[in-house]
Amino acid sequence: MVLVSLVRDYIGRMLQDIPGMKVLVLDSQTVSIVSVAYSQSELLKKEVFLVELVDSMSKETMAHLKAVYFLRPTTENIQKLRRQLVKPRFGEYHLFFSNILKITQIQVLADSDEQEIVHQVQEFFADFCAIDPYHFTFNMPMNHIYMLPTVVDPPTFQSFCDRAVDGIAGVFLALKRRPVIRYQRTSDIAKRIAQESAKLMYEQETSLFDFRRTEFSPLLLVIDRRDDPVTPLLNQWTYQAMVHELIGIEDNKVDLTNVGKVANEQQEVVLSSEQDSFFKANMYENFGDLGMNIKTMVDEFQQIAKSNQNIQTIEDMSKFVNNYPEYRKMQGNVSKHVTLVTEMSRIVQERKLMIVSQTEQELACNSGQAAAFETVTNLLNNEDISDIDRLRLVMLYALRYEKESPVQLMQLFNKLASHSAKYKPGLVQFLLKQAGVDKRIGDLYGNRDLLSIARNMARGIKGVENVYTQHQPLLFQTMENIIKGRLKDVDYPFIGNHFQQGRPQDVVIFIVGGTTYEEARAVALHNASNPGTRFILGGSVVLNSKRFLRDLEEAQTISRTSHAV
Repeated sequence: MVLVSLVRDYIGRMLQDIPGMKVLVLDSQTVSIVSVAYSQSELLKKEVFLVELVDSMSKETMAHLKAVYFLRPTTENIQKLRRQLVKPRFGEYHLFFSNILKITQIQVLADSDEQEIVHQVQEFFADFCAIDPYHFTFNMPMNHIYMLPTVVDPPTFQSFCDRAVDGIAGVFLALKRRPVIRYQRTSDIAKRIAQESAKLMYEQETSLFDFRRTEFSPLLLVIDRRDDPVTPLLNQWTYQAMVHELIGIEDNKVDLTNVGKVANEQQEVVLSSEQDSFFKANMYENFGDLGMNIKTMVDEFQQIAKSNQNIQTIEDMSKFVNNYPEYRKMQGNVSKHVTLVTEMSRIVQERKLMIVSQTEQELACNSGQAAAFETVTNLLNNEDISDIDRLRLVMLYALRYEKESPVQLMQLFNKLASHSAKYKPGLVQFLLKQAGVDKRIGDLYGNRDLLSIARNMARGIKGVENVYTQHQPLLFQTMENIIKGRLKDVDYPFIGNHFQQGRPQDVVIFIVGGTTYEEARAVALHNASNPGTRFILGGSVVLNSKRFLRDLEEAQTISRTSHAV
């Protein structure tokens, strides 16, 4: 449980060495970092009786509480802390930071601690949100900035890069490794993040990263979301990815307030492989198998519920009372998964996602322009298909056939504009400008070299097990290339004079612009079946199609206004 256990270990060490009643003070980023790794009941066991945000703290003095601060070492946070230390509310202050503190920041804190109530200042490198054992995110605001040239907004661009570099440094400090670094040649922002990471690790903080050398250096590969714009546009049919696509997951929590009749305690539910054994076993299962497994879980629960109704003796009653917390927990878990699957089934039927998704998979995986054009045209004419699904279909068609049929592509643009009131003109063209065939470096459709073409043909002959999950993200190919030493230096250059010797045992792939749960699944399944090389996936945010399209729209709006100026 690599990343999750690293973060849990840091938080555990932070809390267990400070006895007595505590208040935990977090910022808007560390609240996510803590909440995905520790449940509220676990915090209570560590005697944390109050959690506050550093931005919105009450004025009430609570001298009986010890304050444990866990913050990102930003200038704003240091200033807030400085003001709070001048007028202390708590008996003791224990300050922990999620990344490297500057000497000047330590000086500011020391000068502010006139009453000598700060007991310790430490760096605990948990500057990333470990949503799964091999998947992390930075939940970065302004994620669309990666699609724009630097000159459009240099300060925002710089702060975006800084946050990425800080987070990547945090991951490697937590892993106690210093990597060799490669990046995608066609992406300016990937290059910049890679260069600044190298500068931090090999020049500015070289002693901090001076860990015991391993036989093979780990690899950090920084790539750009726009090299695979297909994966975030597709509907998903495996549990975790499907929940995020159709309902939305944020920090492993799912908001069900807009879903029919849901009990109060189920308005927000947690989907964590750490805290929920059924989810852990089924998060990568396809929708059909998931339905069967949920039925089995419901049957088992009904058996237990039936035996609980049969209370005859004092002994039975005592047994029931002792097992009641476990019974309640199981009841909550069963109803959570049933609610999620019921809601997703409703959405699938309402939006006709079976037929939409079959066409999406065909567009992503198989060639055949004439048939694809006809199918997409028919779906655009179908009144039951929602606006967002029409837009995604045209985008997937455009990415696949932009060079083959410009006239028919224009026909689809026009049809889309006349059918979808919400469609912003030029959005598909903007996507092609951002992530069209001339911009991409990877072999997205498996048709750039003989090896890929042969592999695709073999796959076609064998057939696919499930038409809805036949797509493989480009990342899968990238992982294969890394393992086999086939990742081309010309396309993915090394930074500095650090080169890869042999096959790396640890690889962190960072996607500027965001990851998807489909890619996280590919990484987890790969790690389970290939013990030789361990991959960890991270990104600026976790995307679903709605978020990817929103970033695209925001970038398009800004690029239009910057051109107009």
